[in-house]
Amino acid sequence: MTNNNTHSKSIGYVLWFFGFTGAHRFYYGKPISATIYFFTLGLFFVGWFIDLFLIPGMDRQADHKYSEGRVDYNLCWILLTFLGFFGVHRFYMGKFITGLIYLVSGGLFGIGYIYDYWTLNEQISSVNHAA
Repeated sequence: MTNNNTHSKSIGYVLWFFGFTGAHRFYYGKPISATIYFFTLGLFFVGWFIDLFLIPGMDRQADHKYSEGRVDYNLCWILLTFLGFFGVHRFYMGKFITGLIYLVSGGLFGIGYIYDYWTLNEQISSVNHAA
């Protein structure tokens, strides 16, 4: 069994700082609870605090669930977070047409940007398996 290291605890803890928005949960592939955190301020900050201790486990689960490949999860998440409205993460994954669409439409007017938060880990896995 290979020991994947697709996600980073360091990035997880940085995102945890903004975790009341669900950022770290999106990163670790937990979009439903991330959305709940987003709308409840990290379950009224209680869940956010508890997650401080759960991040190592979430990191291990993500490392087991997702496979390494040509697209680096960490870099792609950073590109989505800071440049997602411009489609830079999609260009990085080799999705040039949707990258151009995001570039001219502001991430499909923000809807595509949110969609990518929900599905980015699966998109990267798909690209990595196809390679």
